[in-house]
Amino acid sequence: MAEEHDHLRETDLAPLVDEYGELELTPADDLFERFVVSIVNQLISTEAARTIRARLFEQFEVTPDAMLTAEADALREVGLSPQKVEYVKNVAAWFEENDVTRERFTEMSDAAVTRELTDIRGVGDWTAKMVLMFGLGREDVFPVEDLAVRRGMEDLFGELTRAEMRTLAEAWSPYRSIATLYVWQHYVDGNSNVDDIVA
Repeated sequence: MAEEHDHLRETDLAPLVDEYGELELTPADDLFERFVVSIVNQLISTEAARTIRARLFEQFEVTPDAMLTAEADALREVGLSPQKVEYVKNVAAWFEENDVTRERFTEMSDAAVTRELTDIRGVGDWTAKMVLMFGLGREDVFPVEDLAVRRGMEDLFGELTRAEMRTLAEAWSPYRSIATLYVWQHYVDGNSNVDDIVA
């Protein structure tokens, strides 16, 4: 068994590791695409996000250059709000202006990456953490900002404040991202109207 799963078996998530097996965190092949997906997913339902993502990727090449040159009206037609059109274009401009690749972040801490990403208008802590986890494959991220994470934790451990959730999750370090996958999976299984995680 992988080291991260050995570690989580020594915590209060052991029953979930037994139930779901070895969940893996696999970083996306394309960092910009993953960034755009996280922006699309901000504060909307799983179903709505899935529909918009499908339309966006069907009708556009999701690259920084293509997003910068795309007409705002055309992006709105696939379901993006005017605000999210702006955010996608802001991220695209940042990628283009800085010639961003995954290697840019190799020597940066999670906190440093978060600070840099949240300097982009439209990118908050939740979006930055989704990029850390699913774009860069960082293993020790705890996205307490995520509603499904909070609901899953409350179901598992009772009513908690965000601060209490952060404290509880410290036992899962240095694999809090992997632990989050288990909390998400538990939440999905307990909600018949949710069949995917908006991340």
